Amino acid sequence: MSRKIAIEIQGRSFAAELNDSPAAAKLAAALPLRVRMSRWGDEYYGSCGLSLAGEGGRELMEVGEVAYWPPGKALCFFFGPTPASTDERPRAASEVLPLGKFTGGVEALKGYGSGIEATIKAV
Repeated sequence: MSRKIAIEIQGRSFAAELNDSPAAAKLAAALPLRVRMSRWGDEYYGSCGLSLAGEGGRELMEVGEVAYWPPGKALCFFFGPTPASTDERPRAASEVLPLGKFTGGVEALKGYGSGIEATIKAV
């Protein structure tokens, strides 16, 4: 069963869903969260202050995926190629844990600047 969340950035709300992983469940239990995020290519990342662990980490991502980067205790939003990409697909700097995915509108993230503040809430 997926968990619906809303990600609010500069007055706009984006719909997303968390997956069924234990890491996503731990994130859901900590909501609401406010995270300051920096841009790295077409990825935003920022420390959420949580320690999440789990199986299934990977570097190659899909557009719209939400993930957790353990070295930085960071949430990541992937919306296009990153400096680590070898093609049009997003690639993380190192393994991340997939937590879920935006369900629409992720292309709008391309219009934001070098930093954002995101508020993640349960729906």
